[in-house]
Amino acid sequence: MIERIRLESLRDKVTTAENAAQIIKNGMVVGTSGFTKAGDSKAVLPALAEKGKTEDLKITLMTGASLGHGTDGKLAEAGVLAKRMPFQVDPILRKKINEGEILFIDQHLSESAEILHGKTKLDVAIIEAAYIDRDGSIVPTTSVGNSVTFAAMAKKVIIEINTQVPEEVYGIHDIYQAEDYPHRNVIPIVAPWNKIGRKTIPVDPDKIEAIVFTNVKDSPADIAEPDHKTTAIAKHILRFFENEVKEGRLTDRLLPLQAGIGKVANAVLTGFKHSNFYDLTMFSEVLQDSTFDLIDAGVLSFASASSVTVSKECYERVFGNLSKYRDKFVLRPQNISNTPGLIRRLGIIAINTAIEFDIYGNVNSTHLVGTKIMNGIGGSGDFARNAYLSIFVTQAASKENKVSHVLPMVSHTDHTEHDVDILVTDVGLADLRGLAPRERAQTIIDNCVHPDYKEELQSYFDRACRRGGHTPHLLEEAFSWHMRFSETGTMKKDK
Repeated sequence: MIERIRLESLRDKVTTAENAAQIIKNGMVVGTSGFTKAGDSKAVLPALAEKGKTEDLKITLMTGASLGHGTDGKLAEAGVLAKRMPFQVDPILRKKINEGEILFIDQHLSESAEILHGKTKLDVAIIEAAYIDRDGSIVPTTSVGNSVTFAAMAKKVIIEINTQVPEEVYGIHDIYQAEDYPHRNVIPIVAPWNKIGRKTIPVDPDKIEAIVFTNVKDSPADIAEPDHKTTAIAKHILRFFENEVKEGRLTDRLLPLQAGIGKVANAVLTGFKHSNFYDLTMFSEVLQDSTFDLIDAGVLSFASASSVTVSKECYERVFGNLSKYRDKFVLRPQNISNTPGLIRRLGIIAINTAIEFDIYGNVNSTHLVGTKIMNGIGGSGDFARNAYLSIFVTQAASKENKVSHVLPMVSHTDHTEHDVDILVTDVGLADLRGLAPRERAQTIIDNCVHPDYKEELQSYFDRACRRGGHTPHLLEEAFSWHMRFSETGTMKKDK
């Protein structure tokens, strides 16, 4: 194991996770690697949670995105977290955020590193590595996330060397750090496969306080087989793309794809295996099982992202056979994978999941009934506002059709109607491009609403139009569906 520390002067820094956790003190700001459960701290943060059970210890924790192995929950239960950013998926942490015990900053993933260049100071960085190179730089594992910025800005650095990850991951990362403002230059990426940086994350060896060895795989992704709803959504989207090709607006190669994480995104991407599209590319945040399935099928030629979050089987397939895949994907810092300028330049087709949307196309991605956070906005806003095509998907209704996901007005707005081009449910697809608000509303009602709610939603819109306005609403009724659900457990109106 010691051979994974190629700078010999650092070998005396090897210690236990418990000793490394002692570096972190009450009130500190800590940044840790990890993006959608990949490449996260697997030893030091759990040790910190144990430490917090017996000490007065509260920290601000920044990550790339979500952590695996229930780590966020352990930290939350131990009372260690005072503030958390920019994304999470843990049910225990979510509950404490919604109860007001932990403060949460829900932030665009492209922007989370930028605040470190402002007023926020970073005390400690914890970064997972495959190994430390001769110059003290580190080879990251299955994600890059915010690790480049954390390593540069932190006063002290703790490195977790994970021997589960083969040293052959060297070369799959493209490490590029944009200059500080006001001297920031153009990021010279003009295609998803362009590599513009170095292969390792630079770290000042003098800042490395501790090195901890681990031998733990990433938490596997929860991969759900496509069901009838996700399959229907995928078919609507593929049919839309086929028509775009027919109309001459796209080719059979489409444009670089971005897809949010989850079963809907996997179903949509899996649908490409049985289509006429070929030589596809991705410029996204996360590479899931479906990415590598498409590579194996010869449909996808290259994928760029910030992490690999896959099932156990897919993990073995990819990292046990890197020679097959290493020239077909790249991992970058998230302020490169998600940077708005590149998304606009490359003409990304963005496909993300909504919790709900309203008749004008405003999308809620983060909150239940307006107040309770689910996970966070993630990178969906980075892509939605800047994509060539911004597509949001959700089921038309859920919970035995007691909840409609198409509503008079969203209870929380993450993506305004100005950033949304296409809406898709299992019922159908609404192409909103070039439509004024009243046209958008009718198109959504005609194409996306579950039959149980269509008549009432049409009535709402008709009556709102009679009252008038550029974007007609009945404010006294706009949230009545949410209120009805809170009071009775269903959005359906008594007949």
